[in-house]
Amino acid sequence: MPTYSAPDTTQLAYHVFGEGPPLVCLPGGPIQSSDYLGELGGLSAHRQLIMPDPRGAGGSAVPADSASYRCDRLVDDVEALREHLGLDRMDLLGHSSGVNLAALYVARHPERVGRLALITPSVRAVGIPIPGEVRRETVRPRHDEPWFPEAYAALEAITEGRATADTWQAITPFSYGRWDEEAQTYESAGKAQRNDEAAGVFAGEGAFDPESTREALGRFERPVLLLAGEVDPGAPPVVAAEFAGLFPNAELVVQPGAGHFPWRDDPGRFMAATSAFLA
Repeated sequence: MPTYSAPDTTQLAYHVFGEGPPLVCLPGGPIQSSDYLGELGGLSAHRQLIMPDPRGAGGSAVPADSASYRCDRLVDDVEALREHLGLDRMDLLGHSSGVNLAALYVARHPERVGRLALITPSVRAVGIPIPGEVRRETVRPRHDEPWFPEAYAALEAITEGRATADTWQAITPFSYGRWDEEAQTYESAGKAQRNDEAAGVFAGEGAFDPESTREALGRFERPVLLLAGEVDPGAPPVVAAEFAGLFPNAELVVQPGAGHFPWRDDPGRFMAATSAFLA
């Protein structure tokens, strides 16, 4: 597994899949090994995927300073990776909470980014609110699925400020277009790949300045793709559309029937949309 050194000397690992023009892919979690991304539904057939493990996750070392898990400080790790790869400009993909990091990187180093793909995005870095009713409307089409009543009740509790550990667990099926045995195995593996302690620092005080980030993204004129899952309450399509509107040159794709991991729900649709954008 190749490694590189962060500015604070923390040794960071990354994985490489496929051949062709490189695409740096920032995982979510936050602070989760990039393993869960796999090869993004076969996107490695079109691009060389560079998959960094965040500090404190996967093959990357635990930093001496736990405050360095904060999202704005992770921007330096992404820049160090670009320099290590010898890229003057790189195409960048972020998933979920990794979109926050991608947005902050673009705001700080716009000249270093070519095409930008934001997949089922977290919107904390840009301060877009997600009303509870929007989340509930997004999942209601799944009302006939056997697990729906319990999961929907838990979602109501969360959006009304009555969240517990059990309610967060109960809404997990909404993250997947199909909540089958394969998805359940994938979810269990993903939990083991996360650094929960570090995740608590990621969005800590001072991590985000939404107003300045939005202003910076409004000046980024390179092509941008926002891809949302049709039934994903974590990144509802209407919210992804608002995010897309922050950029001068963005397109929105809503993948039918997809949850938070669209490359798993329908690899063909996901690969067609992303490969066409990145071509």
